[in-house]
Amino acid sequence: MSDALLSVDDLRVSFATEDGVVQAVDGVSFSLAPGEILAIVGESGCGKSVTAQTLTGLTRSANSRITGSVTYRGQELIGLDDDGLRGIRGEEIAMVFQDPMSSLNPVYRVGDQIAEMIRAHRDVSKREAQQRAVELLGSVGIPNPEGRVRSYPHEFSGGMRQRVMIAMALALEPAVLIADEPTTALDVTVQAQILRLIADLNAERDLAVVLITHDLGVVAEVADRVVVMYAGQIVEDGSLDDIFYTPQHPYTWGLLGSLARLDRPRGERLAQIPGQPPSLLDPPPGCRFAPRCAFEFDRCAQPPDLAPTESAGHLDRCWLDLDEKVRVRS
Repeated sequence: MSDALLSVDDLRVSFATEDGVVQAVDGVSFSLAPGEILAIVGESGCGKSVTAQTLTGLTRSANSRITGSVTYRGQELIGLDDDGLRGIRGEEIAMVFQDPMSSLNPVYRVGDQIAEMIRAHRDVSKREAQQRAVELLGSVGIPNPEGRVRSYPHEFSGGMRQRVMIAMALALEPAVLIADEPTTALDVTVQAQILRLIADLNAERDLAVVLITHDLGVVAEVADRVVVMYAGQIVEDGSLDDIFYTPQHPYTWGLLGSLARLDRPRGERLAQIPGQPPSLLDPPPGCRFAPRCAFEFDRCAQPPDLAPTESAGHLDRCWLDLDEKVRVRS
């Protein structure tokens, strides 16, 4: 995509372990446009968080191997040295992690932590950085930011701590925000508030967002486009309407079928996807979803490609033809 802000092409990430090589991400490609909210969804262990962390070099280690391409505004990030990555992290691409309590230092006031991060990247005084911290806390909806800037992390609720992390991520006005399961530990009311905050920031700042989640209900609230991952691969990629109204992959059907819905009969049991995801030490040789798929047939022994559907920009990785999918879904 020529106007892409961030492009990922054939990204592969593996880790050497005592049991063998884990292929955590296997040939992932996607792009992110300015102002777009892209959701990456899938079960735990499907590779979505590893994909997100690799975008800013957080998976680099002695036992990891990373190939493929990640470009930001045309600049290649794979292989970029540490100094180059420091200029990207926070400045251009910021990340909000799942558990804010483990990301914030419990013995420092939140304002000091935000100010320290600002001064690490900007030539400003301590007073100026503290004032910027107050402005940031106010911008993410924390009441009385002038007072709360002196509070410690344990004095905030889970939702407010996540707002602090979002404020810190926005401190250097990045163009891309990666939110890795930002609502997992929060109750549904607070989840809705955090999602609304992300949507508002996206609209106000033209902020591009990569939202990592296992919850399709979260996706429906804010996403423009959805990438569905399974066992380290993308199995479907399309617009929000494509994924929710004309899904093409049996795994996506299973995820949607497991959602609680108000229009279902009272007492009806939720559908389940049978079995467990495969080990990424030794994934199935053909379609990786085949061992759990109710529609498996002989051709599934061969690995399918991620191929276009009849809808422009909608891709899926399945051997079932369109007529078969229509029959199954009707």
